[in-house]
Amino acid sequence: MDFFAHQDRARRRTRLLVVLFVLAVISIVAVVDVVALSFLGLGSDPEGVVFSPTLSPEAVRESLPLLIWVSVLTAGAIGLASLFRILTLRNGGGGVARGLGGVMVNADTTDPQLQRLRNVVEEMAIAAGVPVPQIYVLEQEDGINAFAAGYSPADAAIAVTRGALRTLNRSELQGVVAHEFSHILNGDMRLNIRLIGILFGILVLAIIGRLMLSVRHGRASKHTAAIAMIGLALVATGYIGLFFGRLIRASVSRQREFLADASAVQFTREPEGIAGALKKIGSAPAGSALAADSEEIGHMLFASGLTRRLLATHPPIADRIRAIEPGFDPGELETMRVMQTPAAPSEAGVVASMDETRPAAGGRPSPSSLDADRIVEAIGRPDTARIQVAARLNQAIPEPLARAARSTEWVMTLVCYLLIDPDPEIRERQLLMVAETLGSEGERQVSTLLSAVPSLAADLRIPLIEIAFPTLRRRPQTELTRLMALLDRLIHADGRIDAFEYVLARLLAQQIQDTIAPTDAHSAGTAHLSGCEDAIRDLLVILAMHGNPDQRTARTAFAAGLASLGMRPRELAPIGPDDWPDRLDRALARLDRLRMADKQRLLRALLATVQHAGISRTEIELLRAVVAALHVPLPVLD
Repeated sequence: MDFFAHQDRARRRTRLLVVLFVLAVISIVAVVDVVALSFLGLGSDPEGVVFSPTLSPEAVRESLPLLIWVSVLTAGAIGLASLFRILTLRNGGGGVARGLGGVMVNADTTDPQLQRLRNVVEEMAIAAGVPVPQIYVLEQEDGINAFAAGYSPADAAIAVTRGALRTLNRSELQGVVAHEFSHILNGDMRLNIRLIGILFGILVLAIIGRLMLSVRHGRASKHTAAIAMIGLALVATGYIGLFFGRLIRASVSRQREFLADASAVQFTREPEGIAGALKKIGSAPAGSALAADSEEIGHMLFASGLTRRLLATHPPIADRIRAIEPGFDPGELETMRVMQTPAAPSEAGVVASMDETRPAAGGRPSPSSLDADRIVEAIGRPDTARIQVAARLNQAIPEPLARAARSTEWVMTLVCYLLIDPDPEIRERQLLMVAETLGSEGERQVSTLLSAVPSLAADLRIPLIEIAFPTLRRRPQTELTRLMALLDRLIHADGRIDAFEYVLARLLAQQIQDTIAPTDAHSAGTAHLSGCEDAIRDLLVILAMHGNPDQRTARTAFAAGLASLGMRPRELAPIGPDDWPDRLDRALARLDRLRMADKQRLLRALLATVQHAGISRTEIELLRAVVAALHVPLPVLD
């Protein structure tokens, strides 16, 4: 199943979840209505028996207005509680990680286990073509576990237990991280957030009931008994709803874990990595259990965080291992229980074993690396070769820039550094702009970076942005707004906009917007290609013009893109250097509303356009900005 099919499947499951939630609410409302009829004296007899089991049709008709109010209040309480819980998670995955005691991995950490974790996560993100998630460690947890949380890749966080870092070797840790990236890339995280809200909403009746049971009254009376009975009924009703909520969660989660395990194997091409992590969970004394209360986020975890197995959110460990290694004997876990030792965290040899065939900066990759089928297949599923390319790029970033990208004090000036012009006169104007917005200290930091690294290789610019983004999103929203205004001034300092300047501004604007309003970051809409032909033509024209300065080659590249979509040939109408950024912005805004299947077709047309004469670095960067605006991750090209 490819990325686009995964996204459609996630959308279908979200709709199914809404249907099941509505059915659960209807069932709970019906039970509460029966409770209201039985315990509010509507069925009492003249002899003073308070709770009569006999309910005549006349009594039900007379109580109909009350039942309507009870139904509305019950459904409203469940809906508002669910909405409230979802809104509390709007801060993204970092909030979920901190709620479980997670500690963010500092940029200047000297802990080799945390350095290894950071390297693995950054390599996976660069390979997949998504912003690097925030990274947390659950320091107090000895169990082997991890989770990814958030609404979209732009606000995602990955958390790993200290027990996992101590116990797993690099290959096994990479398998666990790849499993979590599968959830990030395939749209599972948004569904997970909704599951948390649904479960909380259903449980709220039980919470209200427990509060009613805890209320003390000065003198026993039939009203006291009624309140107690109502509270008891609400507790029972709430937990009945919770049972079905957990049943829904378990049925949704169990199959997803098998799929994520399979995706992790596809990512790393090392089945022994994730299989080894699962074996260590099955044999370790602490297993995957968490000391913190993991009931609410149990469906997000790599492995079950609870010791009990009733309505488990994850398949049995042995079944997951057997799906990866069909010949696995569960008896091996007992042998491993005796032999298991913590893994060494060394990063030595990580890059030394990698293939050194990465294309040089500014060059054109070989035609095989531009095969549309290969690229589309790799979306959401970066393989070992791409992860190795990402590791090389990460290692090649100069140390002063890497430190700045991970520093909250330097990250904003790092972004400005990437836009500084080599022309001395323009550079001076830009540094004055930086001083006006970020102060003299900001200007000094930009100058320091320029002195340390006067120019950065073109193929390292996008990876550097992806590494810097989790640090950048930790800055206050007001500062990010000021930064975007400053970037616009820096870009226009020379009176024109080149492709990289547009790409940088577009990527940052997209990622910041998705972070500020993560619930609005949807991967697909309902529009069709047939209704967006003007926007498609503008997009293909701009891409063809930037990749092929020669008009004749640009025309044939444009024609190749149209042919890929089955659109009738059109004469290429050049778009001026002052107009193309606005035209491209308008086109992308429309095309982001396409269905996933149509986005897949559009991506193939984009690839047909850029690979007409081999792809240049400019086209790679522009293509990455385009697909990011469409909420599709473009893997690093090998």
